[in-house]
Amino acid sequence: MARCLAALRVALGGSWKAKPRLFSCSRGARAATAACAEVSNAGQQKYWSTRPLSLSSPGASLICHFYSTHAETAEEPLHNIISDTENVQGSFSKHEFQAETKKLLDIVARSLYSEKEVFIRELISNGSDALEKLRHKLITKGGESAPMEIHLQTDAAKGTLTIQDTGIGMNEEELAANLGTIARSGSKAFLDALQSQVEASSSIIGQFGVGFYSVFMVADKVDVYSQSAESNVPGYKWSSDGSGSFEIATASGVRQGTKVVLYLKEECKEFSSEDRVKEVVTKYSNFVSFPIYLNGRRLNTLQALWMMKPKEISDWEHEEFYRYVAQAYDKPRYVLHYHADAPINIRSIFYVPETKPSMFDVSREMGSSVALYSRKVLIQTKATDILPKWLRFLRGVVDSEDIPLNLSRELLQESALIRKLRDVLQQRVIRFLLGQSNKESEKYARFFEDYGLFVREGIVTTAEQDVKEDIAKLLLFESSTLPAGQQTTLMDYTSRMKAGTRNIYYLCAPNRHLAEHSPYFEAMKQKDMEVLFCYEQFDELTLLHLREFDKKKLISVETDIVVDHYKEEQFPDSKPESERLTEQQAEDLMTWMRNCLCQKVANIKVTPRLDTHPAMITVLEMGAARHFLRTQQLARSVEERAQILQPTLEINTTHDLIKKLHVLKDSSPALAQLLLEQIYDNAMITAGLNDDPRPMISRLNDLLVKALEKH
Repeated sequence: MARCLAALRVALGGSWKAKPRLFSCSRGARAATAACAEVSNAGQQKYWSTRPLSLSSPGASLICHFYSTHAETAEEPLHNIISDTENVQGSFSKHEFQAETKKLLDIVARSLYSEKEVFIRELISNGSDALEKLRHKLITKGGESAPMEIHLQTDAAKGTLTIQDTGIGMNEEELAANLGTIARSGSKAFLDALQSQVEASSSIIGQFGVGFYSVFMVADKVDVYSQSAESNVPGYKWSSDGSGSFEIATASGVRQGTKVVLYLKEECKEFSSEDRVKEVVTKYSNFVSFPIYLNGRRLNTLQALWMMKPKEISDWEHEEFYRYVAQAYDKPRYVLHYHADAPINIRSIFYVPETKPSMFDVSREMGSSVALYSRKVLIQTKATDILPKWLRFLRGVVDSEDIPLNLSRELLQESALIRKLRDVLQQRVIRFLLGQSNKESEKYARFFEDYGLFVREGIVTTAEQDVKEDIAKLLLFESSTLPAGQQTTLMDYTSRMKAGTRNIYYLCAPNRHLAEHSPYFEAMKQKDMEVLFCYEQFDELTLLHLREFDKKKLISVETDIVVDHYKEEQFPDSKPESERLTEQQAEDLMTWMRNCLCQKVANIKVTPRLDTHPAMITVLEMGAARHFLRTQQLARSVEERAQILQPTLEINTTHDLIKKLHVLKDSSPALAQLLLEQIYDNAMITAGLNDDPRPMISRLNDLLVKALEKH
């Protein structure tokens, strides 16, 4: 290994420190690897290439391959086809824009687009269309052509930006028709002519004829030079200042394709800067199929992975692409590569980050982190309409030819197609995560621990019950019938249900210990039913919104106890009569308790379902009551809360505290009063209906003093 490193230092010389590389070396049967990581700035171009280097020494040979994440632009020769070779022949012929007014041109050029920078995207898309048309012509009719490329050149001194392609070009009639009529689209006409040829039509980016006119947002004057690919057709120059007319003249020295020269407005001279143009190109057109050069340097070296077949992409390529689209430095824990042609055309890649989401990520204000493309051209960096809000933790790309865009190709038009796209993607993500839970349960459990809040949000915010239940398949809970730490799904729960059972029971508690020692779980033991334990704060709200799953009702055990009372179901006493108060003693005690508690309770009754607990509070729809009290955040008195909740205090007459209370109410009324209020507060806290136990501290101190009076 040391000899390999030494040889590399000699071979690379001074560039060793200047340009870190990932490299691998092999020598004989032994291999050694070393890596040097280089962190790139956000949005910086990532590029991978290999370059073999052979070194030899007596008795040994060494072959090294270098892998670089950065294009070695300094070592590559500049490649620029843009030059001032065009000359006008004869005079210009003046034309008025057909079927359009100056006012309409003003709307297109100055009001249609939200960002001026998108004119570069529109011109590159037009160039890509021209190249695609030429490629189709060569395939069908044969012929030779120069390399298919798009070139940009900035000139800060002159305040100009030039964009040139080597595509199919235009003759005089096509210039007048395509550039002289707003809403006339050469790409649209080309697609219409190729309706039966899906492959060719799917590569055409342009959908509207207004894209070219975005140049007048930034330019005082625009010159277009075009040479048709047809034989024996001269070149032409088209020129306009966007005021309602244009001029066309024959020109010599025009290269095949189209060249657009923009004379930028004073306030838009930023687009004559190489760095600014590079920023825009890499943002919108980084995945265009044809090479794009800026001032002789190649820009778009990234591959559109979402257009490739999943089997053609390695894990390493996914990691690099994830870091690019997510602007992150971790790895994806899950990768979903999804292609579909029906019912809607979709090419997509979704990533679930390895890093646990922060509080900022959880915030609903964060929005989508999935980029929307149409034929590999960026439409939105954060597309909010193609995925439901709860899936905002996903990173990735969605590309669809079928999406309905508005005239500026910046915004989605809400339609049945968009809703269909959203539904298809949501169902595919759910199905993928469900498959992962079955395939690698431990890995999925870690995912749910980190991202479970988003899943719960999906259930709460979704209106359709069938979609709620689909999302609910992703939920995980511990169960009373399974060991601690082992989780189960609602589907697994229903598969274990006894014949004739129509309810799914759950209990909300901070942890398993409190759940298993809850008076409500104790009361359920006599029914011998499996109970799901919900530890998260939002589990209860989630299940309240879910309501049912697989035609089975979701019922909390607290609610089930109240329902059993209404049904007048009878449960046998677990202890003999000698160990509990008589009916008369119990009735006397409950009368005294009602007088002491007054408006704090709506009713007091005896329950045979408790064993180790002295009492419990029951409220119809306990979960909804808890949620109401949490969300209201009002400083209500105990009596006001009781009036809202209408709680029932159920007592266990076999418990020592209750039996002792019956004695103390006559022998020591003051102590009995303190004890009763503490039993009531304990039951309210256990029910989760008392979030602030501080007021009972003084009472506890009094109880301790009285308990120690005889010591």
